[in-house]
Amino acid sequence: MNKLIQLKNIYKTYHTGKISFEALKNVNLNIEHGEYISILGPSGSGKSTLMQIIGCLSTPTSGSYQLDGKEISQLKPNELAKVRGQKIGFVFQSFNLLVHFNLVDNVALPLIYQGVNPSKREQKAKDILEQLGLSTHLDHHPNELSGGQQQRVAIARALVTNPDVILADEPTGNLDSKSGNEVINLFEKFSSKGKTVILVTHDQSIAKRTKRIIKIHDGGLTS
Repeated sequence: MNKLIQLKNIYKTYHTGKISFEALKNVNLNIEHGEYISILGPSGSGKSTLMQIIGCLSTPTSGSYQLDGKEISQLKPNELAKVRGQKIGFVFQSFNLLVHFNLVDNVALPLIYQGVNPSKREQKAKDILEQLGLSTHLDHHPNELSGGQQQRVAIARALVTNPDVILADEPTGNLDSKSGNEVINLFEKFSSKGKTVILVTHDQSIAKRTKRIIKIHDGGLTS
C-alpha cells in the first residue's frame, strides 16, 4: 500500500513572550491508506497538536509532512484550508453543530465550500444521514437530538465530502457508554469499507478497538 500520511522529524514549538514550549519533538509516523489507528496519550501529551498537524489545521515548526504524496508542511493558511476541504473529515468531542440549522443544512455545509450546487448537496446530505439512521430527523435541529444522535450528525458531516481521512478527536468524550459504543461501531464499519480512520483519545479501552495504537507522551511517540 502507498503511504497516505508521512511525518518525518516533526517539531512544533509554541512561543509565549520569552517562553518557548516544545509540543512535538522529532515525531516520525507513517499511516497507510485504509488503516484504523488511535493516537493515545494523556492530557498535555501533544496528541491534540499532532492531530492539528495531520488535519492541516496547523503546520510544524520544522520537519516534513506529506499527505497523499503532497508536501503540506510549508503551505499557507488558504492552501491548508483547500487541502482540508478535499482530504480530511473531522469529528470533534463537542459536535460543533450549528443550532439554527437543521440536520441537512449542517451536514451539507462542507459541500458549500466545494462549490456543489444546492440541490446536489441537499441530496448528498440526506443520503448520508439516512445511512446513519437519521432519516426521520432530517428537519430537526441539533438541540432536539440526543448526544449520540448529534455525534452521528457530526460524523455524517465529516463523511459527506468523501474524504481520504476521518480524523476524530475524543469522539465519545461527551457521550454515555451506550452512545459511545455505537459511535465506535460506526468507525469500525467505515474502516471495514477501506476508509482511513484516526481516533485521538486518552481512553485505552477505545484505543484497544483500533488496529494500531500510536502512543504519545511529552511530545514524542513512545511506540
